[in-house]
Amino acid sequence: MTVDIVTIFPAMVQAPLAAGIVGRAIERGTLDVKVRDLRDFTTDRHRVVDDVPYGGGPGMVLKPDPFFRALDAIETDRVGPLTVILTSPQGKRFTQVDAQRLSGQPHLVLLCGRYEGFDDRIRQRVTDEISIGDYVLSGGELAALVVVDAVARLVPGVVGDEQSVAEDSFSRGLLDFPQFTRPPEIACRGGAGNAGSATASAERVLKVPDVLLSGNHAEIRRWRKRQAVARTLERRPDLLDGAVLDEEEKQILRELQDGRSAELQKGQARNHGRD
Repeated sequence: MTVDIVTIFPAMVQAPLAAGIVGRAIERGTLDVKVRDLRDFTTDRHRVVDDVPYGGGPGMVLKPDPFFRALDAIETDRVGPLTVILTSPQGKRFTQVDAQRLSGQPHLVLLCGRYEGFDDRIRQRVTDEISIGDYVLSGGELAALVVVDAVARLVPGVVGDEQSVAEDSFSRGLLDFPQFTRPPEIACRGGAGNAGSATASAERVLKVPDVLLSGNHAEIRRWRKRQAVARTLERRPDLLDGAVLDEEEKQILRELQDGRSAELQKGQARNHGRD
């Protein structure tokens, strides 16, 4: 896969790309990533990429012509069609499904926004407009790095353990199950209680669940499935609408939902008894 990132702050992107899984994939040639300075595609001596908005208003707007020249240059340098992504708070919320779809594209181009945004005509050269969340960043560089990292993990050869990628959270619509490693027991002072309380200052021993130490792989597998379904039901129940569950997970979900309903009915009965 080839990736081009167009930004006015190349240093914000280059350093993170050199580290971790993505950095190693670039070194091996599994990923071909090029960071392009938008200012290199200006024609004035001051390398201006922004201007005041027509109609008035605060801030500056990124000009369309440097982006068009950058895209023209990328089309000349690279072979094949481009998938051009605009990082923008106005875009569609980025999900694992989007990452999977984009991982199948041979060439991605990410355009990083700044200031008050883009001249709207830039959207005429854009394939996808993506937001990584409902909040505002100073620019699109961090969003572009998020997209590259999420997509790159799904490109064959980038992550050494393919099973690890297949079992990632959101791959099937479930959050991951709890993970533990050595030691089997550890002392811990403090916790999630109120600061300064006796509970918060007391020392506790935190243990790895017995099932994970049992060596019974069938029980471990079912425990992990139950934990994954339970966590998703508790923390992100919205994911379950589109989750891909096997029959065992569906049964676990029904059991958990029935248990919730029973607890709710008990609570309502207790409250009714107090009235």
